[in-house]
Amino acid sequence: MASWTYIDGQWQSGNPPILGPMSHAMWLASLVFDGARAFEGTTPDLDRHCARAVASAKALGLGPMLTPGEIEDIAREGVGHFAKDAALYIRPMFWAEEGFIGGDPDSTRFAISVYDKPMPSADGFSAGLSRFRRPSPETAPTDAKAACHYPHSGRAIAEVALRGFDNAVMLDPLGHVAEFASANLFIAKDGVVVTPEPNGTFLNGITRQRVVRLLRHAHVEVQERVLTLEDLQDADEVFATGNYGKVQPVTRYEQRDLGPGPMAAQARELYWAFAHNAL
Repeated sequence: MASWTYIDGQWQSGNPPILGPMSHAMWLASLVFDGARAFEGTTPDLDRHCARAVASAKALGLGPMLTPGEIEDIAREGVGHFAKDAALYIRPMFWAEEGFIGGDPDSTRFAISVYDKPMPSADGFSAGLSRFRRPSPETAPTDAKAACHYPHSGRAIAEVALRGFDNAVMLDPLGHVAEFASANLFIAKDGVVVTPEPNGTFLNGITRQRVVRLLRHAHVEVQERVLTLEDLQDADEVFATGNYGKVQPVTRYEQRDLGPGPMAAQARELYWAFAHNAL
């Protein structure tokens, strides 16, 4: 894939070597990142993704040396390396270079990568229930978009893939529905949209927040509350929001076939309209 990375004040193409075996992030996981999108000439909520990268760094005890606005300016420079309508992933990162157990905030480094990443199909995906659960805030840095969370998500996806599913539904420590392994989760029932209330066990996603506001502005009732497995099993529709695919329907949950429904379609249409009007 075509990619450009900004590191130490300059842009480099390809995959520049920026970590060594003694880098703290390499073996002790002191790395946070965020993901934004450029597609069809738009960069929706880029400012908020840059702000979250800084917030995540602080939550992990790092010392971010750039403001969200400075990161956004660098990101837009990177987007400029590609065609205007390219589908891109924009990934700012902070990590510690030194430290033992905890990273030394004074050793914090920054990079941002911008690279080709086609938008996934709007046809949706299948999902199965994983035995792996999201951690509580007392047991993991759930207030940060930290790289250390993702091996756990990977295990959940690998587990359900053995049963033929594309993504995993993950519960919180109390057994309530939290999210998909890689996106936030919504259901629709009798014309009402429901999504798990943020309780600290999963990130309250930027795209999630945007879709909730867009639907409510369109006079759709959206409830943020405890979501049970029974709710999920009984839903008319299930769909996902996240930076990678924005809004995607779930076509099958466990043994239930679910065609793309009207609420997911409306959410996706509203999001695309927002993206193209928020330049």
